[in-house]
Amino acid sequence: MKIISVVGARPNFIKIAPLNKEFSRYSQRVNHKVIHTGQHFDEKMSKVFFNDLNLPESDFYLAVGSGSHAVQTAKIMIEFEKVLLDEKPDLIIVVGDVNSTIACSIVASKLNIKIAHVEAGLRSFDRTMPEEINRMVTDTLSDFLFVSEESGLANLKREGISDSKVFFVGNIMIDSLVYYMDRIDDSNIMAEYRLKNNNYILATFHRPSNVDSGSDIQSLVELLNLLSERRKLIFPVHPRTKKKLEENDLIDKMNPNIIITNPFGYIDFLYLMKNAELVITDSGGIQEETTYLGVQCLTVRENTERPLTVNIGTNQLVGTDIPNIKSVANEVLDGKVKKGGIPKLWDGKT
Repeated sequence: MKIISVVGARPNFIKIAPLNKEFSRYSQRVNHKVIHTGQHFDEKMSKVFFNDLNLPESDFYLAVGSGSHAVQTAKIMIEFEKVLLDEKPDLIIVVGDVNSTIACSIVASKLNIKIAHVEAGLRSFDRTMPEEINRMVTDTLSDFLFVSEESGLANLKREGISDSKVFFVGNIMIDSLVYYMDRIDDSNIMAEYRLKNNNYILATFHRPSNVDSGSDIQSLVELLNLLSERRKLIFPVHPRTKKKLEENDLIDKMNPNIIITNPFGYIDFLYLMKNAELVITDSGGIQEETTYLGVQCLTVRENTERPLTVNIGTNQLVGTDIPNIKSVANEVLDGKVKKGGIPKLWDGKT
């Protein structure tokens, strides 16, 4: 059986790595290949994850780079179709909700190639998010839908997806976290930046709704400056966010207590997350990782497709109102932490 797995962005590497390890045990029966679309073309956003997660060099690299959603999706579809016509796989595996996921699903579906979607069924119920469209279309096209949390089961049933296609398997991001914990604990990244355990804030932002407009990125800088008055704050800057900061001449207006860095690899970033007093983010996967680690997380969004991180975990959905975010953050820094648990099947054995 020939299977092609698609990776394009940071979370994809983390989810494919455990699958790749498992497929390697069945190499006599399964010919597993990995295609890297190049959606995250920055070396710090992709190559380092191959190294950290022990993924082999990808079998195919599409080098699509950046662009609008339409341009990027179209480039991936054109190049991915060539690979499928040549390779003729029995199955493709797509993960998460990035443009690579929807683009490759559409191409495979039209070529009558089976599709497996890992992390199916998640919904924010906000169609202004491009990721929501990607999730919904991919789930409609997929033949096998692997679900990470129980809300996904309810969402797929409501949308009319046949139960025979749906499998509740747990959260594969946690598999990587558990597997690499010893290596994560060996990181020296905190010492490099002179950070003290449980005495700093880790911040990440990349969503268009938070960084694209001049007023939004200025509000973000205002928020980070306010928080950095209380704790040292480390801010690994996504290429998209860095571009917007530079366009608006905001980097020099950031508090000296903010440590601005390039994106980290998987191992160093998880170590920073594990030992932070507070993580503030607009990411999806980070909500899950902080929940498993029991780290306080504030999600600067109006909604989340991962409700268990709020209902069970340590995540708080704080919206985008700066005074409210500051208020909740100050409560956490004053010791009013949210108690959390680990959702069902998030056990490293997906």
